[in-house]
Amino acid sequence: MDAKQFTKYETARILGARALQIAMNAPLLIKITPEDLEKINYDSLKIAEIELNSNILPISINKPLPGRKEEKLKRAKEKKVSDAQIEEKEIAEEQEIAKAGEIMELANPEDEANESENENNSE
Repeated sequence: MDAKQFTKYETARILGARALQIAMNAPLLIKITPEDLEKINYDSLKIAEIELNSNILPISINKPLPGRKEEKLKRAKEKKVSDAQIEEKEIAEEQEIAKAGEIMELANPEDEANESENENNSE
């Protein structure tokens, strides 16, 4: 990869890592004359920059790209419901629940009171 294709953050990271390697006495990947080394004052960062610009660094960057979608998200249109329609639906649901309760014979509070009185009387 060419040095121009890296972002400034990737370039900084690569240069920093390579400069650290050079500072720890890693072998140089490019031949630099002793005169040139004296000009740059044996600066490991400058040496790393020269190596990066000469495209000989064996460092690579993996850039996973996100999947791009061309579609625009559309919001579902909501139907406007008036308060009267909501009340009608609630009444209808309550009637259905009441019918189902009659079929299942739900316990009424009055029935439970009668049962508890019968139990107290039998004791």
